[in-house]
Amino acid sequence: MSKSIFRKKSVSKILADVECGFSDAEHPGSASQLKKELNVKDLTLMGIAAVVGAGIFSTIGEASFYGGPGVSILFVITAVTCGFSALCYAEFASRIPVAGSAYTYAYASFGELIAWIIGWDLLMEYAIGNIAVAISWSTYFVNLLEGFHIHMPEYLTMDYFSAFRAHEKIQELTAAGKLGEITDNMKSAAVAWANAPGAGNIKFIANLPALLIVIIITYLVYIGIRETKKATNAMVVLKVLIVIAVIAIGFFYVTPANWHPFMPNGFKGVMKGVSGVFFAYIGFDAISTTAEECQNPQKDLPRGMIYSLLICTVLYILISLVLTGMVNYKDLQVGDPLAFVFAKVGLKNISYVISISAVIATASVLLIFQLGQPRIWMSMSRDGLLPKAFSRIHPKFHTPSFATIVTGFVVAVPALFLNLTEVTDLTSIGTLFAFVLVCGGVLLMPREAAVKGKFHLPYINAKYVVPFIFMGMIYLFWKPFLDILAGQNIHEKFPFFLFILLSAALTVAAVVRNLSLIPVLGLLSCFYLMTELTYQSWIRFLAWLLIGLVIYIFYGYKHSLIGKAENAR
Repeated sequence: MSKSIFRKKSVSKILADVECGFSDAEHPGSASQLKKELNVKDLTLMGIAAVVGAGIFSTIGEASFYGGPGVSILFVITAVTCGFSALCYAEFASRIPVAGSAYTYAYASFGELIAWIIGWDLLMEYAIGNIAVAISWSTYFVNLLEGFHIHMPEYLTMDYFSAFRAHEKIQELTAAGKLGEITDNMKSAAVAWANAPGAGNIKFIANLPALLIVIIITYLVYIGIRETKKATNAMVVLKVLIVIAVIAIGFFYVTPANWHPFMPNGFKGVMKGVSGVFFAYIGFDAISTTAEECQNPQKDLPRGMIYSLLICTVLYILISLVLTGMVNYKDLQVGDPLAFVFAKVGLKNISYVISISAVIATASVLLIFQLGQPRIWMSMSRDGLLPKAFSRIHPKFHTPSFATIVTGFVVAVPALFLNLTEVTDLTSIGTLFAFVLVCGGVLLMPREAAVKGKFHLPYINAKYVVPFIFMGMIYLFWKPFLDILAGQNIHEKFPFFLFILLSAALTVAAVVRNLSLIPVLGLLSCFYLMTELTYQSWIRFLAWLLIGLVIYIFYGYKHSLIGKAENAR
């Protein structure tokens, strides 16, 4: 079994299956295939749609609070890391222009088990990310309604557990005489509990706006890629214009003194915001899931990824400098930093415009993520690792219909009842893991098999660079490493120790096997960012992968089409 679980699906087999009509596992050879509607402009705008969203309107505030003006450096670090990964994605996209993203790439390079693991990981990444974005959209939307003096009952705008916990906490603080510790958020949640229909602890409290936006977005994705493309392009143009206007206007209210000190909490403080910043960048992964709907995927996908990454990085760096220049970084630990800073300098009308833009921006992020996840379900279903229904293509709309509906339910129900606004760590670790495997997969693909005339990574021999980087890391991190060994809870530093071992192994492999530099740097930088995430995130992530492994053993392994073909010989 050890060999068979690593059975690979050759690139020629993947391409032949799609060419023969295996886009629909229930009706192989049928005309029900995905429509080729996307060009490089559409892909670039989709990348911007997915990246310029919750990060620029929400998590950038938290990151700025910890990193100060130096958070702009973190955006550069994250962009470079994503840039390495984007180039590796582009290399795979030029060789395997098929839906499925990192899952399909891993099947061709690592084999079936790793492909399943990364596919299962991507399902978690997209689902949790979508739930968080839906809840974030609900917050912005409710705030926008308040600006127009339209009030929704609190019990229809939040989850049950937040309301219950706030009710209990206020009672506890009131009994202890600590009334000063009761926040406005607690009061709002307690009002939801008090006014909700029901009796005792059985009350109807649900986030209806989050449910509404998921239904609308799922319907849009269901009825066709052309409609999705048009909606995405319109939303992106509008929100980018607003972001540029915000940068231009905010520049005149910048006080250079706010940029000093540039890194008030040192480099460690800058890196503390890595989860929120990286969460902003994960969207370009979703572009690769649309490969079969591209007119020229082998050229347009690489361009779309790189163009969107460059544009978004410039916007993020400029907006972070404007934010930290307009107000002191200590004031930015808020959920709506852009609207906050303009209200702070007396431009309340602009803050309303920003709120409208935030509603549009988060909707576009949800749209791209909801577009990507069904195509991963579809790709895994094609290979037999999931039931056939997941790869069913709608005869009229030419979309993965069943998978899209399931995705809608998977996101809508938790968004209705759960509070998942603090899941950026779990989403980020899943995405980084996908990037690690994509970069590693490129190292396993023979360079001579690259498609001539299409995009391929420039080859730079890693043995002339990586050993010096490794020695520099030893020099810089030797003392912190000894401090970790002498500290408490050393088990929580396991990811960092794993990174050191991986770095040493890759350094040796780079020298012995003349590895390509870009994927090596991508792999190491992504894994390092994983070590910056919390130990609890690693535990939850590994638990999710363990659940997926059980499903693979009892279903995927037995129903694998490649496995059945091998057994039939």
